[in-house]
Amino acid sequence: MFKNIKEDIVSVFERDPAARNTFEVLTCYPGLHARILHRVTNTLWHAGLKWLARFLSHFTRWLTGIEIHPGATIGRRFFIDHGMGVVIGETAEIGDDVTLYHGVTLGGTSWKEGKRHPTLGNGVVVGAGAKVLGPIHIGDNAKIGSNAVVVKDVPAGATAAGIPARILDEAKKAGGFNPYGIGNDQNDPIAKSIHGLLNHSVVVDQRIELILQQLERMGVHVEEERATADKFDPNHLNKIVD
Repeated sequence: MFKNIKEDIVSVFERDPAARNTFEVLTCYPGLHARILHRVTNTLWHAGLKWLARFLSHFTRWLTGIEIHPGATIGRRFFIDHGMGVVIGETAEIGDDVTLYHGVTLGGTSWKEGKRHPTLGNGVVVGAGAKVLGPIHIGDNAKIGSNAVVVKDVPAGATAAGIPARILDEAKKAGGFNPYGIGNDQNDPIAKSIHGLLNHSVVVDQRIELILQQLERMGVHVEEERATADKFDPNHLNKIVD
């Protein structure tokens, strides 16, 4: 057990630049406390002492703000950053070197008994506020964007984001993964609608310009109309939306 705790401490230093020394990690990291206590509750659970396991798990939630069911299976070097609001269900299975940020839920979508929580492969990173729901599988080294709602399998190495989550293509992934922020590539329907309207306005402006040119050739003075049209710059608005 002490070997596993030592690995957990090392994983904190590897994934959190704010960690300064071992004493600070041991005393001030609720994710580490929750992981250590889960080892105890999980042992009690499988020994048949289920009430005691649940009671200790309940105490752990009060102490850390992290709720891990005693029946959940968790691999080595598991790291929860910040931790507050993390919920991990009974039949969840988590591989090695997995990272969860605050507000993550590994939950179920059914009240039926049996496997009802997700399975996370090795090296998975789940961003802040994400919800991974149901008996789905998240492949090795996959990444889940912040605030995503994942209800379908995610292939190994893929990045999923949005509500409901979609797999981002390679071009979108090139900008990097941010476990806290929401990027421009998360299929925001409002942003898409605004861009559509702005693109339409550009087409209308082009048509108006053609009409003004024809009027000028006919000897009509259109300086005032052209000045009014030039006050609206859709390209500037596009930059704001982006």
